[in-house]
Amino acid sequence: MRLSAALFLVFLACDAGVLPADAGDRWAPVRALFQASARDAGVPMGLVVFDASDTRRLELVSGGFTADTRVAVASASKLISSLVLLELVGRGELSLASTTGQVLGWAGPSADITLEQLLSFTSGLPREAPCTLISTTTLEACVQTISQMTLEAEPGTRFDYGSTHLAVAGRMAEVVTGQRFNQLFSSLVRTPLGLPAGVTYFTYPKASIGTENPLLAGGLRASMNEYAPMLQLAFHRGVRGEVTVGRPELFEAQARAPFPDAGVGNSPFASLGYDYRYGLCSWLECDTPATGCAVLSSPGAFGFTPWYDREAGYVAILGMELERGPGDIGVVSFSVSLEQQLEPLIREALR
Repeated sequence: MRLSAALFLVFLACDAGVLPADAGDRWAPVRALFQASARDAGVPMGLVVFDASDTRRLELVSGGFTADTRVAVASASKLISSLVLLELVGRGELSLASTTGQVLGWAGPSADITLEQLLSFTSGLPREAPCTLISTTTLEACVQTISQMTLEAEPGTRFDYGSTHLAVAGRMAEVVTGQRFNQLFSSLVRTPLGLPAGVTYFTYPKASIGTENPLLAGGLRASMNEYAPMLQLAFHRGVRGEVTVGRPELFEAQARAPFPDAGVGNSPFASLGYDYRYGLCSWLECDTPATGCAVLSSPGAFGFTPWYDREAGYVAILGMELERGPGDIGVVSFSVSLEQQLEPLIREALR
């Protein structure tokens, strides 16, 4: 018996994880783009989409990659690190105005760096420090080394994408709570969401090495299914079911560039040709960063790319862990380009 084209699409959609109520032609362009991209690039990857009620609307996989494949999410870690830090701000243990001088005892020009500047990567610190890649040290010792580095810009005046900012912010969290960062992540985010212990931060996430000096800017390991509830927590402004972190106004602040007039130093998005600015641990995908954006993203160096769109009402994750991009295209170029192409198709499918 032969199925009609429309009925075949319904079966395919259900098989891919789309709810029957919205199956059919609405999702065909999304599936077609994903499948063509996976086929032409020859890379294992996946895509999941959840609507505003956290219902899974689409799941597509290729090359043996699944929604449960746990990978090093690289810079997608940044958005999740913000959940811990914004929760401490919400509790009053830190504020966005807390300085390294007040919390860490720093002196000199670096003492005036605020948590807000650290989270927006405008601290003025060199964007990378060798100690963040030493698995045998601690975050405390690493940040002590960073405290001796010379500022490259006045705090709040220049954006530089890198790892030092969040290392310092994470140490501030450790000092005010008396707990290691992975303990904080577990108690404030992972355990309340019911995620397994393997979802944690490492110095070298691909090898699962180094939990005492976690790379807050890129050391998390998670699958698409494990990352999704954390992304939904940010999408819902800190509330997902009975789990809450921070306060709604802090997530509104996350969606704005706190220093919109800051110059731009190192910016991966600019190198790809996109004029996007940065909020608090998230890229702002709009042309109104000073007043706020509906679309926030946090793509990683190995291709794992989460984003959400509050206006269209969905969260999505492109899952992959690539060493190199297809052909002459870099990994981030490939994943971000695919994300940008998928966004309007997903919005249309959900209308």
